Amino acid sequence: MSEAIGLVLGSGLGSLADQVDVRETVAFSKAGLPVSTVPGHEGAFLLGSFAGREVVVMRGRVHLYEGHSAQALTQGVRWMHERGVGSLILTNAAGSVNAGFEAGAWMMLSDHLNLTGTSPLEGAPQFVDLSEVYSESWRDRLRRKAEARGMNLYEGVYAGLRGPQYETPAEVRMLRMLGADAVGMSTVLEAIQARALGMQVLGLSCLTNWAAGMPGAQLDHHDVVETGQRAAAEMVALLKDLLGDPA
Repeated sequence: MSEAIGLVLGSGLGSLADQVDVRETVAFSKAGLPVSTVPGHEGAFLLGSFAGREVVVMRGRVHLYEGHSAQALTQGVRWMHERGVGSLILTNAAGSVNAGFEAGAWMMLSDHLNLTGTSPLEGAPQFVDLSEVYSESWRDRLRRKAEARGMNLYEGVYAGLRGPQYETPAEVRMLRMLGADAVGMSTVLEAIQARALGMQVLGLSCLTNWAAGMPGAQLDHHDVVETGQRAAAEMVALLKDLLGDPA
C-alpha cells in the first residue's frame, strides 16, 4: 500500500473534508493537540480515503497568535507522521501582495519567508536543509494537472507572519521588496517541521484578498473564509486529479 497523504485545511477550506470517505475521526483534544479558537478551524483529524488514496486530514489548525508555541502548533504534523504520513499538503488563506496575482485565485508555494521569529526546531541543534522546502516533483505534477484543467494556478513565495493583526501598507511594501507574493499567518512552521521529519511538502495558498495598501484591499476574516469556501471546489477537483493519478 502506498504511504498516506496528509492534508492540512486552512480557513474556509474545510469543504474538502466532505469529499473524504471517513473511517475514523479523532478530535484534537483526544490527540493531545490544542484546539483553535478561530472561526473556520474545526479541530479534528479525519482518517480515511480521498481519490483512492489513504489520507489523514487535519481539519483546522492552531496559530502562534492564539498564544501557542511553535512546538505546539506543529504537533499535528508530528501526529500525522507517526501514523504513516510521508507527504503533506498544506493549504492556507493568504493575502496577495503581488499586483499580478488576483484575489480569488490559488498560488502554489515555490518557497517561503519565515518571519514569525520562531521555529519548531528550536531547543536542539537541528540544522535542517531547507534548499527545497516545497517538493519540485509534486509542484511539477500539480502544475501539469492545472494546465490540463485550464486552471489559473500562480506560483510564488509565501511570507509567514505571526499576526493576528493584518499587515500595514508599509509592511506589505516591505514584503514585496523581500520577494513575497502572498502573506499569511500559518504554514511555514508546519513546513519546517515536516521537512525535518523527511516528509515531502506541497503548499497551496488561496488568495482570498488583496493585502493592505493594494487596490481593492478588504481585510475582514469573514470575507476571507467566504472567499476560501468559494474557491475550494476548484482546488478539491484539482487535488482529486493529483492524488487519483499514481504517476
